[in-house]
Amino acid sequence: MLSFKQDEIHTATELVRNFSPILDRLKKSDSGKIVILKNNKFEAVLLSMKEFERLQNAVELLENIYKNQKA
Repeated sequence: MLSFKQDEIHTATELVRNFSPILDRLKKSDSGKIVILKNNKFEAVLLSMKEFERLQNAVELLENIYKNQKA
């Protein structure tokens, strides 16, 4: 199950009104993610470039492992 810290959760309205400060906080955060709520539901996740690149590298590694197992 996913879990998020209170400071990682922002409403869509809050994000629109405070985009730059929230983006600055995202860049400095350890987790590299912000969860966006819309109508009290988790709607999306905003990732820092560092976190996105880390996840992209993990996907590529897993794809290579999968391809090698099929060969």
